[in-house]
Amino acid sequence: MFNNRALVIVIVLGIFAWIGSASLYTVNETERGIKLRFGEIVENNIQPGLHVKWPILNTVKIFDTRVLSVDASATRYLTSDSKAVIVDSFVKWQIVDPAQFYEATRGMEQAAERLIAPRVDEALRNKFGQTTLTQIVRERPATQSDNQEVVKKVQQEDSDVATERDELMVDPISQLDQAMRRELGVRILDIRVKRIELPSEVTQAVYERMNSEREQAARGYRAEGTRQAEEIRADADRQREERLASGRQIAETTRGEGDAAAAAIYSSAYQQNAGFFNFYRTLQAYRESFKGQNDLMVLSPSSNQFLQLFKQGNGDASSATP
Repeated sequence: MFNNRALVIVIVLGIFAWIGSASLYTVNETERGIKLRFGEIVENNIQPGLHVKWPILNTVKIFDTRVLSVDASATRYLTSDSKAVIVDSFVKWQIVDPAQFYEATRGMEQAAERLIAPRVDEALRNKFGQTTLTQIVRERPATQSDNQEVVKKVQQEDSDVATERDELMVDPISQLDQAMRRELGVRILDIRVKRIELPSEVTQAVYERMNSEREQAARGYRAEGTRQAEEIRADADRQREERLASGRQIAETTRGEGDAAAAAIYSSAYQQNAGFFNFYRTLQAYRESFKGQNDLMVLSPSSNQFLQLFKQGNGDASSATP
């Protein structure tokens, strides 16, 4: 009898424990929940904390209310000036009405993403179709680390570009947010463009045009460099000729002055003692004529005045005549 009563108590305690555990549930700070009774929503937007439900009768669905993102595939859009661009974007969204989200998607985030993606594509297609390519993509000046003014200007340009792109997304975000709140019970927080590119065929044409422009600029620079080189070379040749001519003029003038001075000295010396001068010049001529070891000269002393000094037995230089 005692064993049967203990068994019953254990069973009753077990049933109460199961009822207690099945009746209590918790919702975290980053979550919201809904309570269902046989599939019908009886309580919406359950806040974080410890809550009670009826076992078997009630079912609780918990949803993550943190900011979620949907990466859209790169899509081709046409701008208002009929220019094609490839846009890669993503969307930030958040569940704000758990009951409506459950009714629209059965609580599956993947189903919500499949419904959000085409609506984002439609909103971006409409917005890009009303915007020119110049408004979407702007050319920025090259940065120079040694020029603070240029750096500040580039930073201002980047800020302006970001501001313009943010303004481009204002209307799509607002329109999509209103539609998704009504249809899915979610809030669209932001639509961001990660990358904007031109199509491959357009990119190749742009590269070829840029290459042609760079080659044309390079040819212009080469022609300008060649012209300046020719001018510098011609100026250098002119200066060289002028300096050579000036040097030759100075050299000829100096040489003429030296020859004149030498002639004056010779003339003065000759006038002082003409006989000694003739004797000295004759000796110099002998030295230059007979300085070789194998020099041989056959002359008749009586028939050549060059050897008259050899005929002077007394060596009187004053009587020698060249």
